[in-house]
Amino acid sequence: MLTLLKKIWNTLKRPPVHISLGVLTLGGFVAGVIFWGGFNTALEVTNTEEFCIGCHEMENNVYQELQETIHWSNRSGVRATCPDCHVPHNWTNKIARKMQASKEVWGKVFGTIDTREKFLDKRLELAQHEWARFSANGSLECRNCHDYNSMNWDVMSDKARRFMKPAAERDQSCLDCHKGIAHQLPEQMTFKDPALDQLEQRAQGLSPDEGGSYYTVKAVTLYLDPELTQEAGELEAASPVKLLEENGDSVKLLVPAWRKTRGFGRVLYEDFGMNITSLVLEKEIAQDESLVQLVSEARVDEMTGLPWEQVEVALWTQPGALLPEAEDIWGYARDTYRSACSVCHSQPAEAHFDANTWPGMFAGMVGFTNMDADTQALVLKYLQKHSSDYSDGAH
Repeated sequence: MLTLLKKIWNTLKRPPVHISLGVLTLGGFVAGVIFWGGFNTALEVTNTEEFCIGCHEMENNVYQELQETIHWSNRSGVRATCPDCHVPHNWTNKIARKMQASKEVWGKVFGTIDTREKFLDKRLELAQHEWARFSANGSLECRNCHDYNSMNWDVMSDKARRFMKPAAERDQSCLDCHKGIAHQLPEQMTFKDPALDQLEQRAQGLSPDEGGSYYTVKAVTLYLDPELTQEAGELEAASPVKLLEENGDSVKLLVPAWRKTRGFGRVLYEDFGMNITSLVLEKEIAQDESLVQLVSEARVDEMTGLPWEQVEVALWTQPGALLPEAEDIWGYARDTYRSACSVCHSQPAEAHFDANTWPGMFAGMVGFTNMDADTQALVLKYLQKHSSDYSDGAH
């Protein structure tokens, strides 16, 4: 063993030409330490918020939005900075992210988003890149602070616990439900569903018959006159109607409905005792007995004690929004509900709630989806019309 150590020492002290191998090794080690220290120092500089907002693209856009959120100012005084959320904390993934950022340098040089208008046009694409990264790593940057295992379910609100517990059980990515938590969502995120667009195109191509029964595929404006100059109200999506008359570029619809006798009666409903909105009338129209005609005497809803009257209204609208079968509309709404509302949790069965409970439940969920207004209206009407009030054996 001693002989081996002597041989190693003699090798190290023997000069290769002019400098000993030992000096070279020691010098290489020192140089490596200096390089590594300098590299990591430079790396950490690029992980500061000051560096992130060093360009006006970030400082004047997303950084301003961050300052309006709870991640900037909150009761605990803990603030998340740009790199906390957008730079992986472990070294390997951090280096990979830095390499990806070379594209951002290229964009900076060539002014890809150097104006507010360019940034907004590009925003959806930029957001989708980050959402994909968070989805792939299970929102690791979020969970460096928000860990499922550290959550105290007992101090959560009932609503938060109802959503968070199933997410924890599935080890779900935070961004599945919490897009827009620190920055505004892209305006392009609300888009027209192609499937709904196909339904509307079918309705536009339909030639309805006078006296036929139909359903509205989307909300339409109602008018007093066939020239469509005097607005009378708004007919909701998926409402049953009867086509009374055609007159050039307009059609006259008969809308059967129910109304509560309290108030002005502006909101008309599809069924007795059910808050399933069918149409909303202008105040003066709602009080005109020649337009809102009484069909039957008032009945009292035992649940609320309110009397309801059955009525019907005949008004004009534009053609091209009617389909003969409700099932086509319900099929679209059913598929949308089961896909869009299963991202965050297992969606409740349609018959799990009654018709009057669904609007509040749906309002709490729809904010986590990207449904446009027309789709939201159809899905809510579908849920109400397939609720426990309309389902045999439902609880």
